[in-house]
Amino acid sequence: MARELATQLIEQLQAAGVRRIYGIVGDSLNPLVDAVRKTGGSSCGGIDWIHVRHEEAAAFAAGAEAQITGELAVCAGSCGPGNLHLMNGLYDANRSGAPVLAIASHIPSKQIGSGFFQETHPDRIFDECSVYSELVSSSDQAPRVMYNAIAHAVGLRGVAVVTLPGDVANLPATAPTPMQRLVRPAALVPAQESVQELANAINSADKVAIFAGAGVQGAHDEVVALAEKINAPIGHSLRGKDFIQYGNPYDIGMTGLLGYGAAAEGIEDADLLILLGTDFPYDQFLPKTRTAQVDRAPENLGRRTDVDIAVHGDVLPTLTALMPLIEAKKSSKFLDTILKKHDKLMNKAVGAYTRRAEKLVPIHPEYAASLLDQMADDDAVFTADTGMCNVWSARYINPLGTRRLIGSYLHGSMANALPQAIGVQAAFPDRQVISLSGDGGLSMLLGELITVAAHKLPITVVVFNNSTLGMVKLEMLVDGLQDFGVDVPDANYAAVAAALGFQSVRVSDPEDIAAAYRAAFDHDGPSLVELITDPNALSIPPKLKSGQVLGFATAMSKVVLNKGAGEAVSMARSNLRNIPRG
Repeated sequence: MARELATQLIEQLQAAGVRRIYGIVGDSLNPLVDAVRKTGGSSCGGIDWIHVRHEEAAAFAAGAEAQITGELAVCAGSCGPGNLHLMNGLYDANRSGAPVLAIASHIPSKQIGSGFFQETHPDRIFDECSVYSELVSSSDQAPRVMYNAIAHAVGLRGVAVVTLPGDVANLPATAPTPMQRLVRPAALVPAQESVQELANAINSADKVAIFAGAGVQGAHDEVVALAEKINAPIGHSLRGKDFIQYGNPYDIGMTGLLGYGAAAEGIEDADLLILLGTDFPYDQFLPKTRTAQVDRAPENLGRRTDVDIAVHGDVLPTLTALMPLIEAKKSSKFLDTILKKHDKLMNKAVGAYTRRAEKLVPIHPEYAASLLDQMADDDAVFTADTGMCNVWSARYINPLGTRRLIGSYLHGSMANALPQAIGVQAAFPDRQVISLSGDGGLSMLLGELITVAAHKLPITVVVFNNSTLGMVKLEMLVDGLQDFGVDVPDANYAAVAAALGFQSVRVSDPEDIAAAYRAAFDHDGPSLVELITDPNALSIPPKLKSGQVLGFATAMSKVVLNKGAGEAVSMARSNLRNIPRG
């Protein structure tokens, strides 16, 4: 008997190495889901169906799996509302360079264009968040579309969308299956003239600084060797943290509003700033100094700040070609000054919240994050919600070269941490996976706790419950506005999790945090640790600008007038000792 088209397409995914699909079943998607069922699941060499509670979570989970494995991951949504829910997570995956294939099922093919029930046009809608999007209209065409979708997602490191009407999926397979060849990405070697121009700039500069992004992945030792040869401090973006901070004696932290350490001063005081594999978007934190940029994406060169030397290439082959051309710098005065400044900031500013904090109530989130860093496994994977959880994870979680830290760093979506943890844990069931969730983010996709419980995923969810949208509150204060509309109703997330079968605990005393972490890590199954943290603990940038100081002062005067002096004093007490000093 002839097999159905849906079965042929699922076989193509199996051949491409796919072992799970995240999604929610629905009528137009049913033929595909049934084809997944027939594979017998991963225990039989087939594909698992990971039933989430919202398709947005499916896309986030697939994106996280793709980021941590570097391999193709798949999500699916039924017609109309079902696949529209995928969109936010797919935007995040595409911007993060995650090879994800999304199957968007469609209304019956004869009804397309008639304003039919649940009709949308997914082949158009997903154009902006994908590298490939195509509608399947026949069984002859379908396997070639699936082939192209896989090739685009893997080759271009982005999202591919296949729109598949349910009636077409039910048709008999009529075309041969193309042989899938997953191409290994090639290293992009820069032009020799560009490398020489960069070498000349380095040799003629007295003070050189490096700012590294995610593009330095795989080139850690070469970047450190360059810094050693030219006595250059190394700052990094949040996405670059995983790949350059560890084992790096020249590290000076991050710049930007989430930043810490001496990176801001280090890159501002340099005669030459070298941007390595970063598309850092916040141009207000990039100095107007002589700048060189190395990136494999030519469209990134010079689009954030004016670039004097543009090198089109991957970081590793660029540095390999560069090192023989540069002269070792004898003076280390600039480097020593910045490293000394960094040490002072790390111990007196960033480190301030973690000292003598074991008795401070409410819990200081920085202390809780620092303790989590100390107690987590050396190969743990952390997922962090957008907002203050990003700040605490950036400042206090150390990558070690063996850990991974994933967030919605380019798309900036709320509620990303828990569904991303689902994708990572599904791919690595024996690896410690920790979701750093804010109460705002967790409550947005709270239903995914059911997904974790249903699939018995041993995720540890650490909830920083400050009953406020902390990052938005900070943004308001910086702009001179009184905080408004940022309060989150108090909810007992530990009780909710316990009702779902989690091992859970609510912690308000900082002396109980370590025991709560230990119990969560030792538990064979899902765990949740809810921390009642200081709502007034905000992210103080490592380098305050006059406009920011004015904004804080103006906002504080409004707080005093409208909420009373007590609240302003409480906020000052929570943050004053974290303000950087000279």
